[in-house]
Amino acid sequence: MSPGLDALRDAWMLTPLAALALGVLALAPLGAQVLERGVVFIDLAVAQAAAAAALWAAAIVDHPDHWTTQGLALAGGLVCAGTVAWLSDRWPKQREALIGLLYVLGASAALLGARLDPHGRERMAELLAADLLWAQWPQVAALGVCAAAVALVGRRLHRDRWFYPLFAGVASVAVPVLGLFLVFALLIAPALWERAGMTRARALLAGIAAGLLGLASSWVLDAPSGACTALALAGFGLASSLQRPANAPT
Repeated sequence: MSPGLDALRDAWMLTPLAALALGVLALAPLGAQVLERGVVFIDLAVAQAAAAAALWAAAIVDHPDHWTTQGLALAGGLVCAGTVAWLSDRWPKQREALIGLLYVLGASAALLGARLDPHGRERMAELLAADLLWAQWPQVAALGVCAAAVALVGRRLHRDRWFYPLFAGVASVAVPVLGLFLVFALLIAPALWERAGMTRARALLAGIAAGLLGLASSWVLDAPSGACTALALAGFGLASSLQRPANAPT
């Protein structure tokens, strides 16, 4: 192996750092659309549907490979996103309540799937709060593709036919790497600061900084990296309530 590849292998912290940064770039623009549409529960519902499909894949298929699990997770996310789009169009006034029930349905299905797998409890814990320190370069590359796709779609995200499928795809890829809690925090926290008047670029950079603080705290405290990073991002998002929105009356 060449010295350059040896150095890359030894610099193991590059993978969680890259996963975090690309996760922010892929998820935060989608989070802005989530807030604009008023479908905050969609990320939990779609991510939970993807997690439930992955758990059922592990329970039914004997030693499923990564692509089988990822494909079923994507299918679960797409079905849930399509259902959310239909519910939002048909019953807009009660869509949040209906999407919340979709989340409960997905969570219950995940519990039943985990029960059939001898390692289901551990798999479910990983899907809720993944350990960023164990992120792999293929997963980082997949997040990079997601971030590129979100950037390419750009302003077309406000169209349902672009937003819902892309959201399902990104969430399905992100949950196994980042965990459901961190995916939610990365979607919502930077978007809240953007709503409070911060530019998108600064909100993205601040989100990455908050995530780095969470990673650093997990290192210092020898605590789970997923939970620490999600906690830091959640605190960062809640701090936006202290900022007067740009369009608020003086």
